Amino acid sequence: MRRLALLVFDEVKLLDVAGPSEVFAEANRFGADYRLVLCPIGGRDVSSSTGMRISVDADVADTGPLDTALLMGGDVFPAHAVPPELAEAARTIAGRAKRVASICTGSFVLAAAGLLDGRRATTHWQYAATLARAHPAIQVEPDAIFVEDGPVFTSAGVTAGIDLALVERDHGPELARRVARSLVVFLQRPGGQSQFSPSPRGPAPKTPPLRAVCDAVAADPAGDHSLPSLAARAGLSTRHLTRLFQEELGTTPAKYVELIRFDTAKSLLDAGHPVTATAYASGFGSAESLRRVFVPSRRGPTSSGSRRAAEAEAVLRGRVGRAPRG
Repeated sequence: MRRLALLVFDEVKLLDVAGPSEVFAEANRFGADYRLVLCPIGGRDVSSSTGMRISVDADVADTGPLDTALLMGGDVFPAHAVPPELAEAARTIAGRAKRVASICTGSFVLAAAGLLDGRRATTHWQYAATLARAHPAIQVEPDAIFVEDGPVFTSAGVTAGIDLALVERDHGPELARRVARSLVVFLQRPGGQSQFSPSPRGPAPKTPPLRAVCDAVAADPAGDHSLPSLAARAGLSTRHLTRLFQEELGTTPAKYVELIRFDTAKSLLDAGHPVTATAYASGFGSAESLRRVFVPSRRGPTSSGSRRAAEAEAVLRGRVGRAPRG
């Protein structure tokens, strides 16, 4: 059993509470055993950002030992200072947990509690500069989706709390993948990935079936994305789908899938993930396959592949060496 406490307060962002809660609850359906406790100051129910009431479980003073403490954000920050009692509650709950994570502007609560001093951290890009100015002891990374610094995690935006980094650390990639597929979310967006444009960069497809196909590839780069599989998902013939890819994205379905897998692998490597695990998570299957795609000398140049390969080659050369097969 893993005990997780969510620190909530009046005007807490409802999605910051609901998103992570849904992920952990879904993980329980596949064999995990997370016990979520919603903790306010004073033990009373709170009113969320939408006005919806949130029923709580226990006062923050009564949580007991925890595996994870989650600090939610709210639109009230950073326009208003974090109340001293909320900062003190953050210190209390963090002191009982093995790891601490903030969602979106929950980083301002962590910062007010002094828990980010001397650490790297992120928050929503709109407020990153404010966080850096208000707390110069924090090394703010404004473009990261999430930052891990020791036992402290900070995440970028309201939906970043749905990313499955914690679930994968607790139960491995297979359970995390099953949860991601069930919730139709990205398995784990790498922390170093930009908060802004997902790959490939450019306008989203205008045709709904094509947009659905692209979203499916981005959500699970390692999935079955053969042309017949993509066409079946879109409800189109393979010929029609290929024509849509060419007309709207200027590429083929196979090259699009490779580009998504390539960018996913690069982000994972940049974030320090092992090569073999990166190859599996991004859909390349083996470290040797990943190497063949990344190293320019082993593939012909493409419109985007050669540039991205050059960016990642230095990372890969030092990590693969004589890459094992399988």
